Amino acid sequence: MTCRIALIAHDKKKDDMIALAREYAEFLRNCKLYATGTTGGRLVKEVGLEVERKHSGPLGGDLQIGSMLVEGHIDAIIFLRDPMTPQPHEPDINALVRSCDVHNVACATNLATAHLVLSQLQAGAAK
Repeated sequence: MTCRIALIAHDKKKDDMIALAREYAEFLRNCKLYATGTTGGRLVKEVGLEVERKHSGPLGGDLQIGSMLVEGHIDAIIFLRDPMTPQPHEPDINALVRSCDVHNVACATNLATAHLVLSQLQAGAAK
């Protein structure tokens, strides 16, 4: 089964997302990837991953991914959040994280948990 992962990063965390994706690039190339606008564009351009891009987060991208999650089309979310900068679409972000909790979908919101989630998914895919 192909793993379906959504990748989202706030502006100040996008460089961290690129570094993370480079580290797991071999595994991620075998996954179905979704991302919000700018993050997805950078993943395509800088890491060479195939990514289905949604709208930018403030323009509804987080909600688009949340809808996919609720419909059962997302297995995990890596959402590198910037907790120090207010986001204009904070209600959308909260709804996405809540949907992960309601539907029991892994949601990594920082690098430490992102490494744990991706390493577990990678180990499971190797079996």
